[in-house]
Amino acid sequence: MAMKDLLKAEDIKKALDAFKAADTFDPLKFFDMVGLKAKSSEDVKKAFKALDVDNSGFIEEEELKFVLKGFASDGRDLTDKETKAFLALADKDGDGKIGAEGKRVRGERLTCRPTDANVCLRVSANKKQTGWWFYVTHTDVR
Repeated sequence: MAMKDLLKAEDIKKALDAFKAADTFDPLKFFDMVGLKAKSSEDVKKAFKALDVDNSGFIEEEELKFVLKGFASDGRDLTDKETKAFLALADKDGDGKIGAEGKRVRGERLTCRPTDANVCLRVSANKKQTGWWFYVTHTDVR
């Protein structure tokens, strides 16, 4: 599935243009700009699968480097610095890859869609914790 089937082409273009220069990529702002934050959990899962080029269920560092190309063929490659920073934000267990599922960590602020109470988008973290996932599946919301 192509991202243009999930997201508006003009939103993708605006986001890609905003981060066109090397070492300017901010994944949280980017995913907000393309409209992914407002999508259903099913659409977010589809986006994750589209970016998981090798269908391993994870986005590894090599795939992450080319993440912008997953949104448009003319998207630039992330620099090594951007790739490592993105991975550091998203890799919660330190295994060097981003998983599609994980557990909620105390202190995270999550936004849940009312119809998808157990599937949430992580939109930010508190100052003591870093991390970012496309979505988080959890059962313990304490």
